[in-house]
Amino acid sequence: MTRAAQDRTLVLLRHSKAEQQNWDNDHERELTARGRRDAAAAGRWLIEQGIGIDEVLCSTSERTQQTTEGVWSSGCPEGEVHLDRRIYLASPQRLLEVIREADEDADVLMVVGHAPGIPSLAELLCDGEGSVEGHRKMAEGYPTSAVAVLHYSGRWADLQFGEATLERFHVCRDEA
Repeated sequence: MTRAAQDRTLVLLRHSKAEQQNWDNDHERELTARGRRDAAAAGRWLIEQGIGIDEVLCSTSERTQQTTEGVWSSGCPEGEVHLDRRIYLASPQRLLEVIREADEDADVLMVVGHAPGIPSLAELLCDGEGSVEGHRKMAEGYPTSAVAVLHYSGRWADLQFGEATLERFHVCRDEA
């Protein structure tokens, strides 16, 4: 198999529930207690699905960094984390630009970001292809702690809209 045809997994995680009030700076908003529990639930779900992360591209916001930390706190194997300011409240086009710069050795890439960019990116990348059930759930909404798992064959640098398929979509909630 050539490197160009290598199978890849792209995990698109919307940050967990963040504080809504008493914040003068949106970038500094922190997770609520529920958000912290849901972030750990996301990590447990990834483990249950057999998904290990090679590289993480994370927004520089406090809530996305805390979400990433919560995923690792659950025992999900840690991937190399790269904080990137461009992900903060980014458009799908900007997110795609960032993904194209991912390490080519990373077969499983996770992007931790915000709505509406992450949900729109998931839709544009898979363009209705893949799991019917996953698309149905995603169409119902992409709330906090939601994860879309997409399959892609090729180099990250070559990824285009419409070239991935949706494997799974799940909203991670701590049921405690």
